[in-house]
Amino acid sequence: MPDRPRMLFNAFHMAAVSHHAQGLWAEPDSRQLEYTDLGMWIDLAKLLERGGFDTLFFADVLAPYEEYGGSRDAAVYEGMQFPTCDPSLLIPALAHATEHLGFTFTQNILQEHPYPFARKMSTLDHLTKGRVAWNIVTTFLPGAGRNLGFGGLPEHDERYARAEDFVRAAYALWEHSWDDDAVVRDRERRQFADPAKVREVGYRGPYYTVFGPHLSEPSPQRTPLLFQAGVSATGRAFAGRHAEALFINATEPEAAAPIVADVRAAAVAAGRDPRQVRVFVPQVFIIGSTEEEARRLDAELLERQTVEGNLARMSVFLGEDLSKYDPGRPVGELRSRPVTDVVRKLLAFSPRDDWTLGELVRRYGNQRSAGTPSQIADRVEAWQDADVDGINLGYVVSPTSFEDFVDHVTPVLRSRGLMQQEYRAGTLREKFFPDGGPRLPAGHPARVRPSD
Repeated sequence: MPDRPRMLFNAFHMAAVSHHAQGLWAEPDSRQLEYTDLGMWIDLAKLLERGGFDTLFFADVLAPYEEYGGSRDAAVYEGMQFPTCDPSLLIPALAHATEHLGFTFTQNILQEHPYPFARKMSTLDHLTKGRVAWNIVTTFLPGAGRNLGFGGLPEHDERYARAEDFVRAAYALWEHSWDDDAVVRDRERRQFADPAKVREVGYRGPYYTVFGPHLSEPSPQRTPLLFQAGVSATGRAFAGRHAEALFINATEPEAAAPIVADVRAAAVAAGRDPRQVRVFVPQVFIIGSTEEEARRLDAELLERQTVEGNLARMSVFLGEDLSKYDPGRPVGELRSRPVTDVVRKLLAFSPRDDWTLGELVRRYGNQRSAGTPSQIADRVEAWQDADVDGINLGYVVSPTSFEDFVDHVTPVLRSRGLMQQEYRAGTLREKFFPDGGPRLPAGHPARVRPSD
């Protein structure tokens, strides 16, 4: 089989007890209860580096899920993405314990002013030697907006308008406050920097004003590698202008292909090279020595996941309070009853009338690929054929899911050229874009001075 171009791989995690596979934190081989223990995270980072992963990608939320029954009780009971730790504070220790692995963390644009945030990112870029990425999100939880002083969640397009202003203010600090040769470090003259080469940026936008100068000297990447999650029309246009990597939700390659094409077209419309945006899809793999074994394990794990936890999580993502429906009612009965359009689309996903609503939601919210290592590699190839650049690999039980992948799937992917044999030197941006340098390319809006 001929070698293919390599894919990029993120390990998709969260600094919480439970991320997506509700209830499986209680499995005997899970270390998820150790989410406040730095040693557990260091062990995971070392495992991922051994397996050739590009980054450890931290999801994050700033409020508990409250859609289900209008209450956070289910999230608290299940430990479902609540409570959480700040993932950015883990990164320096994990970088110190590794040499090549990158670290992506999620921070929404409402939670901090761009002036202190720019310093935080520069600090992380310094301490990791250029191995950090920021996942830009606008948040989707009303509780986050309430707790951050917005009285609720700003409207979707307003959040993206804020994001546009936020990133441009941060760009001004990262890219335009310090000249490349501003830092002198002259011990003999006891001069650290040249004052003539450190300047205010004078950024004024509709939401943020930043005078500067930037509090940090230029870091290896200056601007961190830029991820984004969001594929609405507004989100795709934003990605076309700014993102270097985009996380899209697509369950099948044929569904991903038109989204990828649209994102690349958005990059072209923004005057950028369409290949300057790396597109990632979420995947969870259940691995067995035979397909039958993998499917049996998947079914067993699904059966041990909690129904209420999945109902609570999917209530948020579907925008529908599923507590209004009896989870034990068969799908066939619900099809003949008056239900909302959201629930009707959910019911259409079920191939059987005898599944209960709870069983359906548990399956719908946990769509995984089960197979042998070779079949998993075939699946990765299918994503590549849809012009997808990378996989955000989730887990059912951590670290077991990642151990199985590293020990059994990584060797097959490497034999096909789909996963790196060894790490390229340089920053995370140089690892993602081997033909470029540590900084954003000239065509990116960050490289344009605010006054230009």
